[in-house]
Amino acid sequence: MSLESPLGRVLGLGSAGDGPGHWWSQRVSAVGLVLLSVWFIVSLAGVDLASYGAVHTWLASPVNTVLSILFVATVAYHSSLGVQVVIEDYVGGGARAAAMVLSQFSHLLLAAAGVVAILRVSFGDGA
Repeated sequence: MSLESPLGRVLGLGSAGDGPGHWWSQRVSAVGLVLLSVWFIVSLAGVDLASYGAVHTWLASPVNTVLSILFVATVAYHSSLGVQVVIEDYVGGGARAAAMVLSQFSHLLLAAAGVVAILRVSFGDGA
């Protein structure tokens, strides 16, 4: 016995209509985060993180700048997906819509701040 509607079973959609897409987005972003995290840790292993000059030199490389921005964006996206699931599961009533908007805005703001910080250090403005 299935709790799915016949139409939902045919379309392969969850109760909210976007279950499989959301699930796949979480998994793909998680795989991307694993790869980017390994790169981030390995590439920073020999850098003196207490020295702005050393971090600037490391981040001045275009490859490191682009991958760092991609890392920040992927972290924000993956976190946003996870927080969305928590809000959908545990917040009810009118607070759900407000919490979703606040969550999305916060993730976007933090991702933008991270990208700006990376670009400032990369281009040498921000000591």
